[in-house]
Amino acid sequence: MQYTIKPPTEPIDASINLPSSKSISNRSLIINVLSKSKITPNNLSDCDDTNVIIKALKDMPKVIDVGAAGTAMRFMTAFLSVTAGEHIITGSERMKHRPIGVLVSALRSLGASITYEGEEGFPPLCIQGQRLKGGHLDIAGNVSSQYISALLMVGPIFEEGLELRLIGNIVSRPYIDLTLHIMHEYGVRVEWTDVDTITVPAQDYQADNYYIENDWTASNYWYEILALHKGTEAKLTLPGLRDGSRQGDSSVRYIFSLLGIKTAFVNNGDGDQSAVKLSKHACMLKRLEYDFINQPDLAQTFIALCPLLNMPFHFTGLASLKIKETDRIMAMKTEMRKLGYVLHDKNDAELYWDGERCEAENDPVIETYEDHRMAMAFAPLALKLGKITINDPLVVTKSYPHFWEDLKSVGFRIENRD
Repeated sequence: MQYTIKPPTEPIDASINLPSSKSISNRSLIINVLSKSKITPNNLSDCDDTNVIIKALKDMPKVIDVGAAGTAMRFMTAFLSVTAGEHIITGSERMKHRPIGVLVSALRSLGASITYEGEEGFPPLCIQGQRLKGGHLDIAGNVSSQYISALLMVGPIFEEGLELRLIGNIVSRPYIDLTLHIMHEYGVRVEWTDVDTITVPAQDYQADNYYIENDWTASNYWYEILALHKGTEAKLTLPGLRDGSRQGDSSVRYIFSLLGIKTAFVNNGDGDQSAVKLSKHACMLKRLEYDFINQPDLAQTFIALCPLLNMPFHFTGLASLKIKETDRIMAMKTEMRKLGYVLHDKNDAELYWDGERCEAENDPVIETYEDHRMAMAFAPLALKLGKITINDPLVVTKSYPHFWEDLKSVGFRIENRD
């Protein structure tokens, strides 16, 4: 399936109800079960990744297939390690090539019984759940923050709790802090007890009627739309986004302020100061440099956007992009070349564009590589290009199932080419 996206013919002035936070939903689901709560968290995300965890926790089948949901693979691996019973956890072909050895080794060192069903260091895994002793653990700080979050969430269940020391550079720290915040909301004591150490005493989670806020990561595609919109007439309201949010990607508002997009928190009509209103102003910036080490999921948007604004960029902190749903660095270089922009990478963690151009393809088709963020980062480019065609557009269901419907609601025209 292909979608060809064409831009609105009138200035955008709309309110968009974003999906609820996938990151918070997935964490709260695991913690909610560990707390033995009978109440499902409110405003759960309806994305594929969250639905995989919901189904797994509800049915607990012998074989749990998480598909392409990397978060589910990591969180469920830790959860199953402390849950009675034997399970096999597997996923898509891509998932079977996404490393999980660091997490498995960490859990084994704490007493977990995990064996590889195929290639060493990769899913599928056979897990025999049991009571774990826990204790002190050293782990590299530059691994996926989801490994660290997975360990932290089961930490209170260990007989001796967990003292987790992060060695070296700590990446995606806001996601770790988000995990700690949700654990606090469920009544456990967990703290940074040193600059590199998190301590979780053995204790019980307390059941809570938990409400999940909307997703700041999803908002970044609407910021991108405003940045590409001609003139300054466009306005967008995004309900359910909180000032002071613990979501790491809430920093999107600061990055886009450099590009002339202003964020104002407003009353959404029911007395709750939890909506943002976006407006466009002149952008004075000539070049963008940014370290995405704490917000890797925002990187593709800015990689796609800046060349269309004729703005050279140099982005660092991108190492984790190579082990996401696809090798996102290579994917972005390949697809941007189709549009006539030559990007260069460096040290597997940096990407830059210095203005170099090449001949663009006639009627290019953007590949998504089974990666939801490829589709959503490229779709707004229709505003500058006049139209853009995207393969396998339904990959957006992984995190933002109603993305295309929301685009249509503000005037984008979408043609389905089966």
